[in-house]
Amino acid sequence: MGMTAAAAAAATSTSRLLLHHHAAAGSDRRHQHQLRYPATQYALSLRCGSGRREAAAGALLPDRVTPFSYGVGEDADDQPREECGLVGVVGDPDASSLCYLGLQKLQHRGEEGAGIVAVGGDGKLKSVTGLGLVADVFGDPSRLASLPGPAAIGHVRYSTAGAAASLRNVQPFLAGYRFGQVAVAHNGNLVNYQALRNKLEARGSIFNTSSDTEVILHLIATSLSRPLLARVCDACERLAGAYSLLFLTADKMFAVRDPHGFRPLVMGRRRNGAVVFASETCALDLIDATYEREVQPGEVVVVDRRDMSVASACLVPHRPRRACVFEHIYFSLPNSVVFSHAVHERRTAFGRALAEESPAPGADVVIPVPDSGFYAALGFARASGLEFQQGLIRWHYSGRSFIQPTQAIRDLAVKLKLAPVRGVIAGKSVVVVDDSLVRGTTSSKIVRLLRDAGAREVHMRIASPPVVGSCLYGIDTPSEGELISNRMDLEGVRREIGSDSLAFLSLGKLHGIYGDEAGDYCDACFSRKYPVLPTLADPAAEPEE
Repeated sequence: MGMTAAAAAAATSTSRLLLHHHAAAGSDRRHQHQLRYPATQYALSLRCGSGRREAAAGALLPDRVTPFSYGVGEDADDQPREECGLVGVVGDPDASSLCYLGLQKLQHRGEEGAGIVAVGGDGKLKSVTGLGLVADVFGDPSRLASLPGPAAIGHVRYSTAGAAASLRNVQPFLAGYRFGQVAVAHNGNLVNYQALRNKLEARGSIFNTSSDTEVILHLIATSLSRPLLARVCDACERLAGAYSLLFLTADKMFAVRDPHGFRPLVMGRRRNGAVVFASETCALDLIDATYEREVQPGEVVVVDRRDMSVASACLVPHRPRRACVFEHIYFSLPNSVVFSHAVHERRTAFGRALAEESPAPGADVVIPVPDSGFYAALGFARASGLEFQQGLIRWHYSGRSFIQPTQAIRDLAVKLKLAPVRGVIAGKSVVVVDDSLVRGTTSSKIVRLLRDAGAREVHMRIASPPVVGSCLYGIDTPSEGELISNRMDLEGVRREIGSDSLAFLSLGKLHGIYGDEAGDYCDACFSRKYPVLPTLADPAAEPEE
């Protein structure tokens, strides 16, 4: 079918989109794991345009839907990786410095790259991005000093879509189009990214990165609506999956959350009236901003920096809320309030429920796997009446042990990361509480460490249900074949990690903790009930001869 006049106009505007980036440093190549579903699994219904068709689960996830990366070395950390963290400040003369501090506090959400875009006094947007930690990217004071102005957005990145080691993919993205400049920072993952990209490329769009976030800029540029707010809404109506977004222009900041509310985004205010947005409230606390509220699912909040007025618009019709339960289990810092709940209280409740459901009779002491297992272990100890001790010490300065030359040296290097406290462990029956169990490699090492330190018994307790499904919404998890609970039953997992007993928090018990709110949370990694399914992409256009 020929291109309509509207599509032609869209293609023309696309040609004016210029994405600003620095030259890539280092190699873009990295181990990639595709999400794979056994063909014997249930068939899933895919949305394809206005129709629907059934497809075998084995064909559900082509390479570019969610090309997650995951450490594949034997001693790679056995935890899911977070997606990204966002900070935005408008109405403060030190906006970029406040963003820098907020990003430092959100460093746990992404360690591969960081960047800040700020509005200068001349109304021009300026960008500084780099690979590595926030402190490394902005280690040279002149880099932060080059970003003066009353408004800024910042981003820390862990890649879920796009090559990890490419500076091109570090956000915020800054682009110029026919109505000016716009910058965007994105937390989440778009499950229809490849379908959208194929359509845009077929209409003439040229992409500079392999990140799903760039699609959003192209959709804004190709929208036929005039005000930027309408363009943002037009773009977001075409997105499927998880997205919390911050947009920055010369005079406005937009905060957007997807209709299901997968990823957190909160709003606060400093004493001078400056408005702050962040992925977690811990960033607000650090820069003396008072928490006001969440950006609601499906909402666009617009702050005009000229008069500091705040307006709100509904992005799309209401959809069921599906906040990510793993934010409470593992990702968010315990001193944050996420989805209107204090994270440390949720984790303590998980541990308390785990003790009620799967006690460890005859145990002497409860120890956490540092650092994220701390509050769950505390809840378990309180509910079971057992002594709570810090029996494992995490060393934060060791390198990755899989690069060592021999297995014997690698085994010794593991002790740099986790060291047992022999006086707490020796001769005792120990309950070890962790937040989750993914591949099982870390748990098996911990059991060996505790036995070598003289533990009489080791009882592993996991304060979440078994992880049996990969995440589609911005969490970097292994392929299903690498998830130990997807490959083995409970007894098989116990034998594999070598503990005397093993128990997980049941999904029913987890739902019970949330009560009437249980249906508001996405638990697809435990249940395989995915709220939004990937859109099967149309074939890419054939290259021109």
